[in-house]
Amino acid sequence: MTPGIETKQLSIGYSENLIIENLDMKIPKGKITVLIGSNGCGKSTLLRSLARLLKPKSGNILLNQEKLNTLSTKEIAKQLSILPQGPTPPDGITVLQLVKQGRYPYQSWRKQWSEEDERIVKRALEVTNLEDLINKQVDSLSGGQRQRVWIAMTLAQATETILLDEPTTYLDLSHQIEILDLLFELNANENRTVIMVLHDINLACRYAHHLIAIKDKTIYAEGSPHEIINESLIEDVFNLKCQIINDPLFHTPMCIPYGKVVPFAKTATGTFS
Repeated sequence: MTPGIETKQLSIGYSENLIIENLDMKIPKGKITVLIGSNGCGKSTLLRSLARLLKPKSGNILLNQEKLNTLSTKEIAKQLSILPQGPTPPDGITVLQLVKQGRYPYQSWRKQWSEEDERIVKRALEVTNLEDLINKQVDSLSGGQRQRVWIAMTLAQATETILLDEPTTYLDLSHQIEILDLLFELNANENRTVIMVLHDINLACRYAHHLIAIKDKTIYAEGSPHEIINESLIEDVFNLKCQIINDPLFHTPMCIPYGKVVPFAKTATGTFS
């Protein structure tokens, strides 16, 4: 496995509270990796650290074999982009104006807006199906449309690695699938490395090549969904009893949780009681 991002003895946290401790991790290049785990286990904190938005307590993060803390902010922004959870656009900004902000790392007093910038922004708008909305104000759009705009902005950065923190939060099911399908296509067609946090285990199994389950400040298990997802992992990581079955459409692991609701039972006539 060729790592795009690697951590060595990484410890991160806030004040004296360690969230992740002595983490050794390799994230495969050109694949979709999903971080899973219970609330508060450190998934989002780890993602922020990978984007250098949070300084490690100790240890190192390597981006394409280089220590992250030795790179300039602009250099990092040319190699990886991050979409945090629930970003808020500036008041009155249009779709086109927001997507253009993705080209900021490439601007300087010597290098102003260029034909290449124009081409990359146009391509980002095309891939996300936003061409007809470029003059709309972002805050007037639906949740799914707004999320596509933010993804288009990250694409305009033209980075080979994209980090996303819960990109489907607050979206209905159809928009969740729309966003995840888009990320899947970007990976398949452009070989982008995608690293994201997802709460939905079934969608994580469907879209991820590589899963990393976080528990007790470190990696509990990692590998493909078929390799690591089972009843024991779900119970240990999420404190939830379940059955794992085969997704009838995608043949990936599907988690069916137990609960207090009594299941309906078929009667002898074939109806449900």
